Amino acid sequence: MADRSYLDWPFLTPAHKEHALSLDSWAEALGTIDHKDTDNACRMLVARLGADGWLNTTAVDPANPAPLDVRKLCLSRETLARHDGLADFAFAMQGLGTGAISLFGSPEQQSEWLPLTRTGQAISAFALTEPQSGSDVANSTMTARDDGEAWVLDGEKTWISNGGIADVYTLFARTGEGPGARGLSAFVVPANTPGFEIAERLDTIAPHPLATLRFDGARLPKSALIGARGQGFKIAMSVLDVFRTTVASAALGFARRALDEAVARVTTREVQGKPLADLQMVQAHIADMALRVDAAALLVYRAAWTKDSGAPRVSREAAMAKLFATDEAQKVIDAAVQLHGGDGVRSGLTVERLYREIRALRIYEGASDVQKVIIARQTLDAAPAG
Repeated sequence: MADRSYLDWPFLTPAHKEHALSLDSWAEALGTIDHKDTDNACRMLVARLGADGWLNTTAVDPANPAPLDVRKLCLSRETLARHDGLADFAFAMQGLGTGAISLFGSPEQQSEWLPLTRTGQAISAFALTEPQSGSDVANSTMTARDDGEAWVLDGEKTWISNGGIADVYTLFARTGEGPGARGLSAFVVPANTPGFEIAERLDTIAPHPLATLRFDGARLPKSALIGARGQGFKIAMSVLDVFRTTVASAALGFARRALDEAVARVTTREVQGKPLADLQMVQAHIADMALRVDAAALLVYRAAWTKDSGAPRVSREAAMAKLFATDEAQKVIDAAVQLHGGDGVRSGLTVERLYREIRALRIYEGASDVQKVIIARQTLDAAPAG
C-alpha cells in the first residue's frame, strides 16, 4: 500500500484526508480501464466521476459560489494518477476546461455550463495553444472580430486536450485592444458552433483525446465573452496559476506508483538467493526515489496551501512545484524501469505505461524551461533594488 503519512501534514485538514482516502477506494474499484479507445474511455470516466460526485471540486457551484479548493484538486489528481493516467486526465480537464468560467464567468455562463460539467453530463476543454505560438501565448494569432452583432472566430488551435469529444471549449483569441498580451480575450465556445471543425486528431506516446481545431467564420453571441475584452491573457494566466500546481500533483501520483512498483519488485525478486532489496546499490535507488517523492510533495502542497490561504497569485510557488515534481517524477519512473530490468520496457507493464505517461507533463501547461523563466523573473523582481 502506498505511503499515506503525508495526509497528516499540516498543509492538509482532516477533510482533505477523508477526501483522498475515499477517492482512493473509489478508484481501486474502477478496475482496469481500456486505453485502446481513449475517446470512449474518457467519456465513461467523466460520466462516472460526475455521477459519483468527484467532479464537484473541479468548478464552483453556481448556487453556492466558493473558491476552488486547490488542495482537493491536487489530492484528486495525485490519487487518480496513481491508479490510472486516463482517470487523472478525465478529471483534470473538467477543471481546466471550465477554470475561466469558474473564476471569471458571468452568472449566466456559470449556470449554463458548470452544473453540466460538475455532474459529468458535459465534457470541457481549454483551447489556448496555437501551431506557431506554443508557450508564447502573447503572440497568439487567432482572431475574434466584433461585427456589431456577434463575435466571428477565425484561426486554429492545436494540441487541445479533449479536442473532438468536448461539448464546450474555453477559447482565447485576439480581439485587438493592444499588442501582445493586451489584445487577447476569452470565450465560451459550444462544440456545435457552425464554422468550427476538428481539423486533425493527434496521436501521442501516451494516448489521450487531442486535436487541432479550425475556425472559419464561426459566429458566437456577444454573451460568449468571458470577463472583459482584452483580459484574455490575465484570465488564462489566472487559470494556469490554479491548475499548474495540479499538474505537479499528477506527476507526484505517477511517481508514487512507480516507487510502489519498484519496492514490490525488489522485495520479491531474488538474485543469487537473496532479494534485490538486500543490495546496497538497489537501496540507494529506493532512497533517491523516496527522497524525490517527498520533496515534490512538499512543494506541491505548499503551493496549493498558499493559494487556498488567500494568496491572489502563486505563480512562483506553482512553477516551482510543476518544474520539480514533473522532472523528479521522470527520474523516479526511470529508476523503477531500471529496477525491473527487461520487464521494465515490456509493453503493458505498469512502469512502462508510467514511463510514457510522465513525459508530456514536462511540456503541457508550461514546459519545464518556461517554469525556470517564471521562477527566475519572480525571484529577481523580489530582490532589493541595487
